[in-house]
Formats: sequence, C-alpha cells, structure tokens
Amino acid sequence: MRRLKFLFVAALTAGCLLFGGSALSAQAATDYYYIGGMTAGFSLSAGGVEIVGFKEVVSDQGAFCPATEAGMRTGDLIVAVDGIHTRSIEELNAAFARSKGKCVRITLKREGEHAEIDVTPVREKNSEKYKIGILIRDTLSGIGTVTYIEKDSLRFGALGHAICAEDRTALTIADSSVYLCSIVSVNRGERGKAGELRGLFMNDSRLGAADKVCATGLYGKFADGYDFSAAEAVEAAPLSEATIGKAIIYSTVDGVTPEAYEIAIAKVDANNRDNKNFVIKVTDERLLAETGGIVQGMSGSPIVQNGKLIGAVTHVFLNDPTRGYGIGIEKMIGN
Repeated sequence: MRRLKFLFVAALTAGCLLFGGSALSAQAATDYYYIGGMTAGFSLSAGGVEIVGFKEVVSDQGAFCPATEAGMRTGDLIVAVDGIHTRSIEELNAAFARSKGKCVRITLKREGEHAEIDVTPVREKNSEKYKIGILIRDTLSGIGTVTYIEKDSLRFGALGHAICAEDRTALTIADSSVYLCSIVSVNRGERGKAGELRGLFMNDSRLGAADKVCATGLYGKFADGYDFSAAEAVEAAPLSEATIGKAIIYSTVDGVTPEAYEIAIAKVDANNRDNKNFVIKVTDERLLAETGGIVQGMSGSPIVQNGKLIGAVTHVFLNDPTRGYGIGIEKMIGN
C-alpha cells in the first residue's frame, strides 16, 4: 500500500463548464444510482513535465540555475526538447543526457500558449548527470470521493470539480486503475486553513478504471466483480427538486466505510455555472468532531435529500470549514 497525502485542492478551485439543459431529462425515470462515499485513489498525467520549483546546479564552474537564467517559470509544462515529445521525467533526463552540455531548445506550455526557450544543461559536480536546475513532476496523484455508480452500466462519477484551477487541457489518465483508499488520519479544518484526509492506496482493492477527467470530476467504470450488496440504490433528482433544509452526505473519514452525516442546504442556485449549485452547512456533531467540517478529500461526497441523489460536495469555505459548496448531480451524470 502507498501512503498518500491528499493532493487535489477542494477549496477555492472550481472548473467552469457551460451546460445546456438537464442530463436527467433525457434519462428514464427508473434509472438508479448506487450512493458512493468511498474514497478512491488515482493518478493523472500532466501531459508533459511540469516545473514546480528551481534549485541551483552545483558544477565545476560554480553554482547557478540555467533554467531561471533562460526565463523558465514555475508552472511551465515542458512538452518537447529539440522537437522530440517529452512526457515523463525519464524522457526529459534522457534528452539532457544526449545534449552533453550543448544548448537545447525546450518547447513549453505556459498559460495555454506554447513557447520555445533555449537553455544549456550543465554537468553536475562529481556526476555524469546534466541538469538545468528544475524541480519537476509528471503525474498528479491523490484521492477523492466517489459520488455515484450507475446501477446498470456501472459508470461512476467522482470529485464533482476540476482537478485544479490551473490550465489542465493536457491532463490525461496516467494509470487507469482506481483503487480503494483507507483513510488513516485527518487534518482538521480550521478557519483560514483547509483540512485534509490522508490515506493509503489499497493496491489489492481495485475499484475500477478511469477514462475521463473534465470540469466536473473524474469518470470511469467500476469493476464488474465489485460487491454492491451493502450499497443503497436511489433515483437522481434535478436541481428543481432540491429544497432548503435537511439533507445527508456520505463520506469516509476513517478506514474504508462511508457513513451518513447530516447537513443543511442553505441555498440552491440552479443557474450557477461554477459547480456551486448549493451552499451547505455541516450540522452533524460527529463529523464536526472528527474533521471540523468539510476537508480536502471529501470532494465528491454524495448529497442525498428526500431519498434522492441531488448533488455532491465540491468546495469548502476557507473562512468557515463547516460550510461549503455542492454541485447538482445533473451536471455530473452523462459524462
């Protein structure tokens, strides 16, 4: 099992997507959905190699950073070196090794636009490695909560929001397998600071496979052999049926078993296009005692009202972790 700190920001990061009409209106009234609430771990590719920081290279000529001198920035996505596609850290290191210290032309993506920058790798002191002084990553791994599983097709939806606020048009599925996660600890949410769930990938407990990531979350298909005997199947309801008042969310904040917690829906906004159709407030004393309210990792927690699935938790208010936003389920279904 891999220890995993929740990576995706569930506070103040919403993807925008224009939706025309309700996905529920085109579906049969008898469609049923298993309520989720279990935490799942997955890995996404950045579509290149992302620069997350800089560090001076210590060479025989001294210590300096070729990358910053060339004008590279944090958040730049390296997609090619000398015209050769570079999708992983291994491919980037191989390109620098081939340079033997000669200038290379790097193609990068910055704020949705492509640019080319010339930079000269330097050989690290007492090493044969050539570097330009960047800290990098090529995948984004984390956990989120499964919202629903369609009873007939076993298609699932999770998270309820985009992976992050930055431009991720190149984001792809790096590892299609989605694994059950066991929550081992909780950093409680506090005013001004979002809490988070911390969990372990259970590599021997594969939930299914992911095949799509978009502005409303992560989607795929649950494994055919998954045991739904203890799962509750309900109908989904459009936003027009949601009302201010009591509701329930299903989340996992310890181990692997989802539990039901009471919340109150304070506002319904069917016209909001930023995945913020509900304002919710956690009222369950058990959840408040364990997490302080909504924390990172709970994104995707299904919201059920009057026995129907109406949405999913998406964001937390940083100035009040007991409150947050939710997305209407009709915006998730059909992806």
